[in-house]
Amino acid sequence: MKRDNFGTKLGLLAAAAGSAVGLGNIWKFPYITGKNGGGAFILLYLACVALLGIPVMIAEFSLGRKTQVNAVDAYKNLQKKGFWHYAGGLAVFTPFIILSFYSIIAGWVLSYISGSVSGKVLNVAPDQVSTYFGEVVSGTYTPMFWTIIVIIITTSIVIAGVQSGLEKYSKVLMPALFVLLIVLMFRSVTLEGSAKGLEFLFKPDFSKLTMISVLEALGQAFYSLSLGMGIIITYGSYIKKEENLISLSAQVALTDTLVAILAGVVIFPAVFAYGLEPAAGPSLLFITLPKVFQAMPFGQFFCFLFFVLIAIAAITSTISLLEVSVAFVTEKFNLGRKKAAIMIAVGVFIFSIPSSLSFGPLSHVTIFGKSIFDAVDFVASNIFLPLGGIFVTLFVGYVWGIKNALIEITNDGKIEFKLQKIFTFLIKIAAPIAIFLILLFSTGIIK
Repeated sequence: MKRDNFGTKLGLLAAAAGSAVGLGNIWKFPYITGKNGGGAFILLYLACVALLGIPVMIAEFSLGRKTQVNAVDAYKNLQKKGFWHYAGGLAVFTPFIILSFYSIIAGWVLSYISGSVSGKVLNVAPDQVSTYFGEVVSGTYTPMFWTIIVIIITTSIVIAGVQSGLEKYSKVLMPALFVLLIVLMFRSVTLEGSAKGLEFLFKPDFSKLTMISVLEALGQAFYSLSLGMGIIITYGSYIKKEENLISLSAQVALTDTLVAILAGVVIFPAVFAYGLEPAAGPSLLFITLPKVFQAMPFGQFFCFLFFVLIAIAAITSTISLLEVSVAFVTEKFNLGRKKAAIMIAVGVFIFSIPSSLSFGPLSHVTIFGKSIFDAVDFVASNIFLPLGGIFVTLFVGYVWGIKNALIEITNDGKIEFKLQKIFTFLIKIAAPIAIFLILLFSTGIIK
């Protein structure tokens, strides 16, 4: 079976950046930035991206490009014996699990787009916005309907292939995302009282930086760049040999960070202009911001644009999450891309049902004190992802070997890499330790 590859550098960058840009950029990064000292935290975060995010991304890209296969076989082809293919299995299973609950949240976004077009979102009384959100997520069939729509859109793009699907649509969706960000940003910063939001986001306050800030910056850098979940390995397998993995990784990280900062400039000036609390998580998107749009001139129009922006960020992530499983199934079982994508999509939807119902009919069911949705999220995001990151750094650093990785990264010396010694130290020592600390922090073992 002939393997597809990315056709252009722009398409590769758009697809890789799209996989990194997601809901976390919109609701989490701006909030933890403000909470941890604004500009001071941004500097800390950039350091973590440079010292952890980019080196691990380079390592994952190199592993994928060297083997030109799915995440499971990438490990197996370079280490025939032993257990390392299980690390590849984890890298395929994790995005499948994440997609099951990520699609639910993306479905809520589509519901809000529909509600913004009809005017339903803005016609809710300000003190009833949280009730409206509760009704959106707690239904039995309506949330599942929107989840299905997300999965259908995602599957349709993935079925089209790497160049005609992932690349083609990423080259449209990512520029559209930036255009919407810029339009909404200008609207937000021109509101009276918006300066307080910019101060919350950018004013450096080094006194707020703590060891927890360092761990949050490390975790955000790792999660935001889609590391440890097989996406970068899979995308790396579609990259041509002449591409510069070092500059590509830096560009993806820069794009991801830029989107996160611009999202903060969109959200917080508006939130502070109307005297609302800058809470993080779904409440920011689905409760706080609708109140902002209700009070804003031309609020319905900007509400619609905002949720379209969120939907684009979500879809660029869902297609990369699905692609990991599709690459594995097509190559492992010699299935056509269409059949594999549909089969996995059905599996994702079935797996998503308990999580969706955990806001309504199954809200009484708990797993270790968490709802089904929260439990699935916790295991995938806080345990599987860091473990995947630890495995890939140890594999590249010690099993495949850093020398072999550097040969792939530099394309047999054709591409200059002046920081080889620093990269070696980071992958073999610093990154595994840092990701292990993320694992301890995200699971609550250290606080």
